[in-house]
Amino acid sequence: MVMGEASVGPGGWARRVSGLSDLVYATATEDAHAELFSVPEEGRRGGRWVSVSAGAFATDVTGVAKGLVAAGVGEGDRVLVMCADHLDWVRLAFAVWSVRAVLVPLPVSAAPERVVHAVRQTRPAAAVVEGEGPLRAVAALQRELPDLGRVWRFEPGLAEIVSLGAYMDASSVRFRRDATEPEDVAVVLYPVSTVSRWMRGVALSHGALVGAAADLVDRLGPRVAELGPGKATALSDAALSQIQGLATVLACVVGRVRLGLGGGGRFLDRVRGFGPSVLVCGAGVLEEVFEGERGSARSTGWDSLGTFNSAVDAAVQFDRSPKKSAWQRLSRSMYDWQFAKVREVLGDRAHLVVCWGGGLSDRLDSFYGGVGVPVMQVFGTAETAGVFAANAVGARVPGSVGRALEGREVWVSREGEAHVRGGAVFAGYWGDEAGTRSAFREGWLATGFAGSVDGDGFVSVRGRLRAQAAVEAVPGRFSAGGARPAVEAAPVVEAVEVEEPVVERPVPEPDATLAFPVVEAEQPQVVSDAELVAGFEGRLRSHPLISQVLVIVEGRPFASALITLVRDQLEYWRLVNGRPLSMAPEEIAGDRDLLREVQGLVYEANRSVPRHLAVRSFHVLAEEFTVQSGLVHPSGELRREAVLRAFSEEIDGLYRVRREQ
Repeated sequence: MVMGEASVGPGGWARRVSGLSDLVYATATEDAHAELFSVPEEGRRGGRWVSVSAGAFATDVTGVAKGLVAAGVGEGDRVLVMCADHLDWVRLAFAVWSVRAVLVPLPVSAAPERVVHAVRQTRPAAAVVEGEGPLRAVAALQRELPDLGRVWRFEPGLAEIVSLGAYMDASSVRFRRDATEPEDVAVVLYPVSTVSRWMRGVALSHGALVGAAADLVDRLGPRVAELGPGKATALSDAALSQIQGLATVLACVVGRVRLGLGGGGRFLDRVRGFGPSVLVCGAGVLEEVFEGERGSARSTGWDSLGTFNSAVDAAVQFDRSPKKSAWQRLSRSMYDWQFAKVREVLGDRAHLVVCWGGGLSDRLDSFYGGVGVPVMQVFGTAETAGVFAANAVGARVPGSVGRALEGREVWVSREGEAHVRGGAVFAGYWGDEAGTRSAFREGWLATGFAGSVDGDGFVSVRGRLRAQAAVEAVPGRFSAGGARPAVEAAPVVEAVEVEEPVVERPVPEPDATLAFPVVEAEQPQVVSDAELVAGFEGRLRSHPLISQVLVIVEGRPFASALITLVRDQLEYWRLVNGRPLSMAPEEIAGDRDLLREVQGLVYEANRSVPRHLAVRSFHVLAEEFTVQSGLVHPSGELRREAVLRAFSEEIDGLYRVRREQ
C-alpha cells in the first residue's frame, strides 16, 4: 500500500476555485497580460507563433458562453464538441464550464457508430461539429432526440455562437459560474479504445479535474520553476478529446505554462518549430527520436553506430550514478555533440519531458536523463482524471511511473491488477449505476492494468489486463465476464524481441471446465463442429478491431487461425497506445501489446468451443482479404481454399512455432 506524500506547491491556488472556468478568470484577474496559449500566426510561414493573453482569452470565453446561454443551453445540459485540436476547442470547453454545462468531447475521426452511441447516451442540448460526415451523422439524430436543439457547423472563431449572445450582459454567465460546485459533472469522456465499440462515458467532476491538475503541478512544479516565472512553454501530442490532452491543458493553466495549440503536421516538426521547454508526449515519440538517431548513425557506418552506442552507455551510466564523479562528467562531455543532436530534435530548449502513460523502458528513461532532458513518467486512467502517480526530480526511478500523488493510495491485488483509492476519482459512468459500482472493490478503483509497487513506493505498470469498464463484481474475486479472475481475461505474455517482431502467438490451452458443455443425447439438436467454428469466428469479428477470421482445423493437429484487422481501427489503437505516426500498419499488426489484446480475445472465444476446436496459435494480418485479391466472394464470404493456398507458408509457421515451444 502506498500513500502519496503531502506537499504544498504551485498548484495550491487552484484548489480554492469552485469550477474549471474559474482557473481562467482568476488568472486574468491577477495578470491580464499573462500568456496562456500560443497559436500559429495566420498567413505567415516559417513556424511563427503568437501568444494569447489571459485577459483576451477570458473575454473570448465569455463571448462564447453568452452565445450558449442565448441558444438555450441550461445548467447541467450536455454540449457535444467534435472538432480538431485548436484554440477554439479550448475556448468552447471553458465556455461550456462557465455556464455550468457538461462537455462531451469526441475526436473528429470517431467512427459514426461511436458518435451515435455517445449522442444517444448523453442526449446533448447542443453540438459543435467539424467535418461534413460527422455533421450529417449528428444532425440526423435531431429527429430522434428532441433535446438536441442546436447543431452548429464549426467555424473558426465560433462567430455564429458568439453572435447569438452579443446583446446579453456578462452577468448571465457570472451567475452560472458562481453557482458551480466542485461536485458538478464537468466532462463525460469516451476514451478511444479498441476494446469495445460501446465504451462507457466517464463522468468527471470539476473538483476531480482541478485536483488532479493541481497535484500534478505540485509534483513537477520544482523543475518547471527553474525556468523562471512566465518562461515555461509546452507542446503536447495528446488529443484534447482524450483525458491526457484535457489534463495537459488544465495542468498548464494551473502551472502558468504557455501551451502551444494547433499547427498541424508531424508532431516532431511542430516541436522543432515551437521549441517547448516542457514536452508532453507518449513513450512512442521518445522511442521514435532514439531510433531515428540510431538509424542515422547506422546509415553512416558501423564506426558511427559504435560511437552512438558508447554515447548511450555514457548517458545511462551518468543518469544512474547518484554522485557524478569527475571521470563520469568528462566521459559524458566527450559525447555532448551526439547529445546535442537529440536535444535539437526535441526543440533544442526542452527542460523537461512528461511521458504520459508510462511505457518507456528504464534504459531509454535513463538515456534522456543523461542527455540533459529528464523524463518524468506519469500514469493514470480516465477514471482517475488522467493521473494518480508521477515521478519527480530527485524522486524518480527510471522505467517506473513514480509514487502515488498526494492523497492517493495504490494497491496491487493477488491477480496483479493495480487499484487506486483517494484523490481525484471519477463521478461514475454516465447513466450506468451498475457499471459504476462494479468498477470498485470495497472502495478501491480497479484500473484494468497490471502493476507493482516497490519497497520505496514507486509504481510500475506492465500493460493492460482488460478494459476497466469490463469489470463485473463477483463475491470474493474480480472477474471479467463473471467467470474467471480478471488477469485471465487477457493473459500477459512474455516480451518479444523488438528487433524481430513475432506475429504468430500461441494461445494457452483452455481449461476443460471452460469448454462448451457436451451436448447430451437427449438434446433435440446437436451442434456440428462447422457451426461451432462459425460461431467462434463470429465472436471474434464482433470486436471492432477485427475484420475477418479463418479458423483452420481439418488435417491439422490442433486449431489455428488467420486474423485480419480493420484498417481504420488500427489508427485508434496507435493513438491510444502512443505509437508514432510513422508506424506502418504491418508494424502495428506485429506490436506485442496489440498481440496481447488479440490473444485475450481468442482466449475468451475459446470458451465457446470444445477443447479440440480451441485455437492455440494465430497469425495477425494488417491487410484485409478483398474481392479484388480473389480471396473473398462478392457476397463477402471468404474463399477458404484460396486463402489457405495464399497463406500456406504462414499457416505452416503457426505449427512450427507451436512445436518449438
